[in-house]
Amino acid sequence: MARFAFDPVQGLIRLQEELERAHGKPLLGTGLAGANVFPPVNIFTDEHAYVIRAEVPGIKPEQLNVQVESGQVTISGERQPPAGEGSYHRRERRFGRFSRTLQLPADADPGQIEAEARNGLLTIRIHKQAAARPRQVAVRAA
Repeated sequence: MARFAFDPVQGLIRLQEELERAHGKPLLGTGLAGANVFPPVNIFTDEHAYVIRAEVPGIKPEQLNVQVESGQVTISGERQPPAGEGSYHRRERRFGRFSRTLQLPADADPGQIEAEARNGLLTIRIHKQAAARPRQVAVRAA
């Protein structure tokens, strides 16, 4: 049986992220999903902003890092194992450092980002550039 000096799954994930970056994904996201991706996110848009909601249970706001650079937003931190759990019979919850990078759309304004963590949910609002926002046009009588 072949032994790998690196984690082949992580290598494929990195390759997928690089390909998506090279081809300029039009919408937020890496396209990754599933049980091994942390934190899981929902991404949606309203008329003023893109909103990322990430599940980060058991992680305090001061343990989270949100960074914007080169058209990407990265959510990172470290999830500590609870003290005193003894030896495990089954362990599905992962602990340790994590990082998730999402591509920003071209019309996102990286200078206007807000992040808030509450009850295990991290909400990041990335405002759209003014030119990309819908605007109401007044109709006047002729």
